[in-house]
Amino acid sequence: MSAVPSWLCFLLWIRFSAQHRTPDVVVTCVVSEECLLPCSFPPASRETIQWFRQDVAVFKFQRRDDDDDNGGGDTEEEEEEDEDEREDKDQRGQLAGRGSVLPQLVTHGNATLVLRDTGLKDRGTYKCQVTTSVGKHNARVILKVKAPIQAVFLELSRLSGYEEMKCSVRGVFPAPRVSWETVPPTLQDLRPVTRIMADRHGLYTLDSRLRRLSGQPELIYVCRVSAPYGGAEWTSSLRVREMRGSEGRDVTLPCFTPASLNKPLLHWSFSGGEEPFRILTYDAQSGLSAVPPPWDAHLELDAFRVPFGDGSLRLMDPRGAEHSGSYSCVFAAPRYTHTERTDLTVDDAGADRSSGDKPSYWWVGGLGMAVLVLGLVGVLAYLKSRGIRSKARKDPEDLTELHLVKDSTADGQLQECSPLTVGGANGQSETQAGTQLT
Repeated sequence: MSAVPSWLCFLLWIRFSAQHRTPDVVVTCVVSEECLLPCSFPPASRETIQWFRQDVAVFKFQRRDDDDDNGGGDTEEEEEEDEDEREDKDQRGQLAGRGSVLPQLVTHGNATLVLRDTGLKDRGTYKCQVTTSVGKHNARVILKVKAPIQAVFLELSRLSGYEEMKCSVRGVFPAPRVSWETVPPTLQDLRPVTRIMADRHGLYTLDSRLRRLSGQPELIYVCRVSAPYGGAEWTSSLRVREMRGSEGRDVTLPCFTPASLNKPLLHWSFSGGEEPFRILTYDAQSGLSAVPPPWDAHLELDAFRVPFGDGSLRLMDPRGAEHSGSYSCVFAAPRYTHTERTDLTVDDAGADRSSGDKPSYWWVGGLGMAVLVLGLVGVLAYLKSRGIRSKARKDPEDLTELHLVKDSTADGQLQECSPLTVGGANGQSETQAGTQLT
């Protein structure tokens, strides 16, 4: 009988190993939270559990019981000994007492390692090795640790000597990416300045600043932050405006979100120079609202418009300096926030009266115009009547001149026919006439 070829034995060994090999498990945990590294094995007795990270022992648990009446657990002395041993292993493996297993689950074949207060230093490949009365069992766990984005903060800053939008994210791993846009879009180039820094724990802080565009006060600035490997995107948007109101006259503070939101949470806050405090909260999902006194007598919200992105607030009977300040409206939804800040100045009662007197100036102006029109009409009537009288005076003069012309013509004819008038101015003729008479 011929010997079995060596290559066939090698293939059979590979197949046998593949059938009995436990596939690697990939676990992703969050920084500062509890993390579970799973490991299971066939239940038996006298279990010894060891965990290795990068082939370095980081945890060990050993259960010694030869009697099933002990309930499958260690004695008090053995538990203390195991605790001391685990602490020694933890110190060497830098777990510092943060790792443990649940003894009551070990008898059921569960050697899961519970790792508390997970950090970036815990990343790596872990090996679970369990030795029982019937044999050994190995498992591999690949641990990944991340610090996802929890919130994106967007605010208006003037610390640089000019107005700029500041978008920031803290305590993130891996390093995030950021992008800017405006609503509506603008033709001007957006040139943000972004800095990303890591702290002593390896977590990143993002600080991105965009100078506010001049001449476009109603623009909405949008900051988008995402993880570099296709993680969830977070969006924060902000619009800042200024308004004026009059004491005792209702004013509407506008608030419109540029995105469609599903049952958002809306809240309004107010700051008169001190720390802002909440003055209204409305939950579109439950339909509940809360307004603390004394603001409940001055605020009115149309709750039916909130699901459609309109959170405008009506401020009733404002009182000068008491209600002058900064009002902030915030729409909140998963991974999205939109803020509208309105800086409101409420004129006092004196200013209100002066503004109320403004219509009287229109009456005065109207009266002046009426007087002017009447004056023009009077001047035109005067000029017209004067023209008529001038014409009437001109006609007799013409007649007189015509009479004078006629009279002078008749006198000339008489002078030619009568010897008494010949040479009326000549002394010699008069003498001759007298001689003839005598």
